[in-house]
Amino acid sequence: MNIPADLPRRGSSRPAGSRRRNVLLAAAGAVVFLLLFSSGIAGFYTDYLWFDDLGVAQVFTGVLKARLVLVVVFLAAAYLLVWGNLRIAERLSPMGPRRGPEDDVVQRYRDAIGSHGGKVRLAIAATLALLLAGGVGSRWEQFLLFRNQVAFGTKDPQFHRDISFYVFDLPFRTFVVNWLLFALILTTLVTTAFHYLNGGIRLQVAQQRGASPQVKAHISVLLAGIAFVKAYSYWLERFELVYSRRGFAQGAFYTDVKARLPALGLLTLISVAAGILLLANIYRRGFALPAVSTGLWLFVTVLVGSAYPAIIQQFRVKPAENRLETPYIQRNIDATRAAFGLNVEVRDFDYTEAPGAVTGASLQDDAATVRNIRLWDPNEKLARVTWQQQQSFRPYYQVLDVDVDRYPLKGQPTQVVVATRELKPSDLPSSNWVNQHLAYTHGYGAIIAPANAATPDGFPAYSLKDLPPTGEPQLEQPRIYVGEQGDQSAANDYAIVRTKQPEIDFQRPTGGDETSSYAGTTGVKLDSAARRLAFAVRYREVNVITSPLITSESKVLYVRGIKERVRKVAPFLTLDNDPYAVVTPDKRIVWILDAYTTSSRYPYSQSVGAIGNLTGVNYARNSVKVAVDAYDGTVTLYAVDGKDPVLKAYSKTFPGLFTDPTKLTGDQATRYSDLETHFRYPEDLFALQANLLGRYHITNPNEFFSATDRWNVSPDPGVQATRPTAVPVAPSATGTPRPGGLGLTNLSSGEDGRIPPTYQLQRFPGEDQLRFGVTVPYVPYDRGDLRLQLTAFLTARSDPGEYGKLVLYRTPPGQQINGPSLVASNILADSTISQQISLLNQEGSSVLFGNILLVPIEKSIIYVRPLYVEANTNPVPKLVKVIAVYGNRAVMRDTLAAALTELFPGTAPPTLEQGGGGTTTPTTGAGPPAPPVPGGNVASLIGRADTAVAAAQAALQKGDLAEYQRRVNEAADLVRQAGQLSGAPPPTGGTASPGPVAGAPPGAAVTTTTSTPAPAPTTTTASG
Repeated sequence: MNIPADLPRRGSSRPAGSRRRNVLLAAAGAVVFLLLFSSGIAGFYTDYLWFDDLGVAQVFTGVLKARLVLVVVFLAAAYLLVWGNLRIAERLSPMGPRRGPEDDVVQRYRDAIGSHGGKVRLAIAATLALLLAGGVGSRWEQFLLFRNQVAFGTKDPQFHRDISFYVFDLPFRTFVVNWLLFALILTTLVTTAFHYLNGGIRLQVAQQRGASPQVKAHISVLLAGIAFVKAYSYWLERFELVYSRRGFAQGAFYTDVKARLPALGLLTLISVAAGILLLANIYRRGFALPAVSTGLWLFVTVLVGSAYPAIIQQFRVKPAENRLETPYIQRNIDATRAAFGLNVEVRDFDYTEAPGAVTGASLQDDAATVRNIRLWDPNEKLARVTWQQQQSFRPYYQVLDVDVDRYPLKGQPTQVVVATRELKPSDLPSSNWVNQHLAYTHGYGAIIAPANAATPDGFPAYSLKDLPPTGEPQLEQPRIYVGEQGDQSAANDYAIVRTKQPEIDFQRPTGGDETSSYAGTTGVKLDSAARRLAFAVRYREVNVITSPLITSESKVLYVRGIKERVRKVAPFLTLDNDPYAVVTPDKRIVWILDAYTTSSRYPYSQSVGAIGNLTGVNYARNSVKVAVDAYDGTVTLYAVDGKDPVLKAYSKTFPGLFTDPTKLTGDQATRYSDLETHFRYPEDLFALQANLLGRYHITNPNEFFSATDRWNVSPDPGVQATRPTAVPVAPSATGTPRPGGLGLTNLSSGEDGRIPPTYQLQRFPGEDQLRFGVTVPYVPYDRGDLRLQLTAFLTARSDPGEYGKLVLYRTPPGQQINGPSLVASNILADSTISQQISLLNQEGSSVLFGNILLVPIEKSIIYVRPLYVEANTNPVPKLVKVIAVYGNRAVMRDTLAAALTELFPGTAPPTLEQGGGGTTTPTTGAGPPAPPVPGGNVASLIGRADTAVAAAQAALQKGDLAEYQRRVNEAADLVRQAGQLSGAPPPTGGTASPGPVAGAPPGAAVTTTTSTPAPAPTTTTASG
């Protein structure tokens, strides 16, 4: 038998053309898939390479596995739930012909799907499963903590469960229950619709209206499932009461315990009863029982769940709130203090201003404190600008931030201000690809200056400076590949190193570039075509593939921002906003970043608002110190609080991720010890604790309720002097500058307009050892900030062995001690000081104030405030004056030593001013005194003062500070004489004391004031 040629041969089910077409379609599909998802695939692959390169692949795989497990489990559960019920609905559908208006709908539905009913069920189940499981992967952290929970060892006072149940268990359990409830409701609705389309439910045929017994049983089971899951939800909701905000503070208070808790118990029982009735309804006709149970359920929910607690709160609690809420207030106090580590040592500070309480000898005895009083404010508008102008050297280098630290300089512990010189990619000489990613790859060097030192012309006396870096501490590896700049331009911030293109360090003074080649251990090698292709796709840059400068030894450095880098390594930690650079004894730069373990689930603890990145939390610990090498980007997570249960849970989840400092030996132990000497108690956590302690230093619940002794962190007097509208005239009889005098605008402040935490190296009251700590002052709580007397100041220690120790110094109750804002007001109210400030603040220049520093000496307090002047063109703040205040007396001089000597006659206190090398003596200004004016009318004197001011400004712009000061003093003298001729009385409320006026010639006098006007309002945040 001959087989026709046009028939396919045996064994061949499809023609060859069809197979080729399928192959081509498959290839085209693969190409489309790669085009659509290539960026995601490349990002996923290069992310894994990055984690593996840093040796933290367990984080990448651990998070990925957790996400996959959640998605797979919930996707499968949702699919089986929906598909199984739709399959049951299909099997329960009535067979055979039926007549009625609805039967046409059923028949059309059956005709439409035909034999594809299974595919329809599959499609609907898959779609709903994807909808239900779409966001569950984001719950990976809750899931991992649920699996790896660790006991706190403390029980809550209401339900007597370990705190771990609330922090680790309850969040994930609540999520699962809520998910299941929503999934059951959605499944019930879809299943009911299917029963209708299949004819199992009839609504329009009177004699057959309703559902068949089988359909009714199916729906009753689903509704019973909803009721039982809701009953469990009510049972879990009982535990959520410990976060209630219904009472006086956060937690389960009287109404929650006496009304809301029983209501939830009743609702739980009703839900269970409703479920049982729904199951019993399988054997009864109609839906009477479910209807009754559902109605009762809704009625009790409204009446008992909402109305009854509201009535109890209004008519039972509010009339006797103090008495009824007392035990619950105590719970809130204890929980809040425990959750935020408010273990505070309280010391009495027996303040006195008695004659002789502070003398020149006292300052000599506390020489280490005096020589470390900080004159350079790290505020964005002050020190950073000066560092940038003086030490960046090239447009492509920048100073992004300055921070306060301490170093042993010349054998003595010295408070310093530290900055780094980072790359500024936007200002490269030429913005081509080679320059951006191969040549200009890194910043270079650190900048350090003693915080108490200044050169004679008012600039920092740097101890480490210039290119290449010189001075102390010594720096042999100054290159910065990972820094703060990377956090600002993270998307495309990568460098390719070890290429044929030399990397530029800096330009030599003699000409030409100093170059180097990266020799670090980290970086992903471009040693395969696949890797080069992946990075080319990630960065959308074909040069990664085609550039002849790249070799198989080349490496890619990416994720180069400090916070971005740490956030990827430990995405579950909350990071502080302010990383700071440390020059280590092995002569390299290491970034230190504080990291917090946080939770919003600590029972009865008070939640806080936004302080830095600590937002909405009611538990926080500074459990981790992160060290990031600026050269190779190595990240080390030091577990500095091994007792923290949250950190223990994360350590259990990611074994090997955290380094226990107590188990280090050899070089690793030495390296950690070197870093530990530079640890700072973090500002964000301290600000949070300080704000809470203003209220939670009160541990008696009745006193807590009345809040009589409540405190606030002092308002920030950080102000900038505004330019007067005319040459200032003599003050009025009240001592207040007349129109045209000094005005105020906001410059900086801490949280909610409060003084920011201030780092200081000093000897604290009652101690004999110099310590580095962070401090804030308190004033009485007042909504209008009208009571500004100092009530206490809080400090947190940062030194090894005492790290994190909180000490609260309380001033004697009832004693009127000026707080920082009153001191700032007294400074500005001093007629002589305000006149000089006004003269410094004329057209062409602006006056800026630094932090106002509280310095305890013996049993008294000295306040110190630096004053800067900057030109309006090319502004570079210069330290020109220092104001010191003791009691109600304020003086302003060229140096801190001169100001303190004026306040406390005797031996000049030791400072590092004017050269940074050692002690200075009081200065009396430059140039001879302005000659007295024998006569003239007021108009001519004012005109001559105007001329002197103009001459002073011209001298300032030329940089001639001696002539500038002489002209300022001349103008001040002319203004004084004009006031005398006009008949204006001398200012009251102050006393004239002999001595030089802030750098004025010998013989000039300074007037101090005892008045205490209210301070100017302040806003915005600044770090100290």
